Amino acid sequence: MQSNGEGQGQDSELSCLNSAQNGESSSAVGTHSNGVLTSTNNGNSVGAGLGSGTCVASTSSGSEVGSMKKKKRLSQSEEDVIRLIGQHLDGLGLNQTVDLLMQESGCRLEHTSATKFRNHVMEGEWDKAENDLNELRALMHSPNAIVRMKFLLLQQKYLEYLEDGKVLEALQVLRGELTPLKYNTDRIHVLSGYLMCSHAEDLRAKTEWEGKGTNSRCRLLDKLQTYLPPSVMLPPRRLQTLLRQAVELQRDRCLYHNTKLDSSLDSVTLLLDHVCSRSATHSGKQFPCYTQQILTEHCNEVWFCKFSNDGTKLATGSKDTTVIIWQVDPESHQLKLLRTLEGHAYGVSYLAWSPDDTYLIACGPDDCSELWLWNVPTGELRTKMSQSHEDSLTSVAWNPDGKRFVTGGQRGQFYQCDLDGNLLDSWEGVRVQCLWCVGDGRTVLASDTHQRIRGYNFEDLTDRNIVQEDHPIMSFTVSKNGRLALLNVATQGVHLWDLQDRVLVRKYQGVTQGFYTIHSCFGGHNEDFIASGSEDHKVYIWHRRSELPIAELTGHTRTVNCVSWNPIIPGLMASASDDGTVRVWGPAPFLDTQEVDGLNENCSNMDS
Repeated sequence: MQSNGEGQGQDSELSCLNSAQNGESSSAVGTHSNGVLTSTNNGNSVGAGLGSGTCVASTSSGSEVGSMKKKKRLSQSEEDVIRLIGQHLDGLGLNQTVDLLMQESGCRLEHTSATKFRNHVMEGEWDKAENDLNELRALMHSPNAIVRMKFLLLQQKYLEYLEDGKVLEALQVLRGELTPLKYNTDRIHVLSGYLMCSHAEDLRAKTEWEGKGTNSRCRLLDKLQTYLPPSVMLPPRRLQTLLRQAVELQRDRCLYHNTKLDSSLDSVTLLLDHVCSRSATHSGKQFPCYTQQILTEHCNEVWFCKFSNDGTKLATGSKDTTVIIWQVDPESHQLKLLRTLEGHAYGVSYLAWSPDDTYLIACGPDDCSELWLWNVPTGELRTKMSQSHEDSLTSVAWNPDGKRFVTGGQRGQFYQCDLDGNLLDSWEGVRVQCLWCVGDGRTVLASDTHQRIRGYNFEDLTDRNIVQEDHPIMSFTVSKNGRLALLNVATQGVHLWDLQDRVLVRKYQGVTQGFYTIHSCFGGHNEDFIASGSEDHKVYIWHRRSELPIAELTGHTRTVNCVSWNPIIPGLMASASDDGTVRVWGPAPFLDTQEVDGLNENCSNMDS
């Protein structure tokens, strides 16, 4: 790892000094203070005071002179690796091993001045630490850094005096040392207020400071190091940081990774590259690509499915005029019928769970002027709403407060209502195809018949264009963080838009999308995956960053209208189809290779 061009001054003039004299040399090589290396040759000292990264090689007998001269000189990257290993071993308390490593390599863990500075900070010898800064000044690239470092030192000194009850000494530091720096006066005003703290616990609480001791001084050193070139003092825990970055990068590039991100290195092996597959590997067990259950209770086309926000239930809506609520078993992830909600004369083409999952709203197709608001725990119909028989209420979205919802349709209705179906606001002339409420509680996103998504603010009655497509937007959904929108576009397929930058991010390939309304979804841990139904009877899954599908799930025999990924269980997904079934997709079972090959028949691999 290069050191970003830092520390290329006097402290990093890299040289290997071979000490051999007239075929005979006696040398004593010793390391002290984390690799500060000195070498004596016939009583004369060499190597002392050399800068960071300096390599010193010495011979112990004349017969070894030739071999030492032929010894390869360490490159900058090799010395960096040695220093990183040394720092890691030092953190584990293997000090003798560090000394031996530095001795044999001829490298230095950190500059002598940095070692002295570190020791003085950890021992709380603030005056000596302040004097050390003068030695470090010549090794630094920014003269202003000295003032900042001095401020941090004096702040720790001030707080430790206060904690010890030495108010006069603390006042002297504040007035005589911190204030004359003329740096960060706002912080000095805050620090002066701590003089009023009555006891040490009060001080620690108000400052959010750990108090005098090893922990707070280590944190101070971490801050101080940021002002020093890495050639002088390595950043804290640098090797762990690099390893963590490598693991995160491999996970980020893995198309099938579907487990919660863990920054700890303890959960991974560093001996192999991170690889996931859909079947029978560490993270493949979390990828839903096998049919684990087929729900056949509906007796006609199933138009919609949606998991509840807490992931414990699935609601499915059908042309057969019913909504079925399914309970998800928390252990086996099997679904069983909880209750059936009947009486939707036109069929059910859209469903929306309230934020707390207490209520479920059902909408019908284009010629339906009614919507139903059900109490899910009791199974009772709370509200059946219809403003006019001429209306078309085909889409609905809940306000984040759970007390209001918006609904509309392609005949120009766009209403905001309360839980009793009372009309609170309306927007005239908007032919709504699909709706979504933004997290601010004020803005509603609506796709319309003009091939666009606009944002409507019901409070100040303003609207603005956000997305413009060239073909009809049949449906859309928004990511949890509100940044991305996933659109099913007629004859085009699935498009990903950045709502903040208002740009088209990606067009996903493979899916067959005509003028049927098909609903796609985000899914998996961190919503890294995208799934969509298709008119070719398949479910397609993409990694969010990849335009080509990573899986095609087969099994349905007619158009797949809707896909829903469980928001809590990343390995569970459901799909609804015109074939009258709901398929529940789960991870691959733990089988041997031959059995997995057999199961792959219903899950085509799209890997290149």
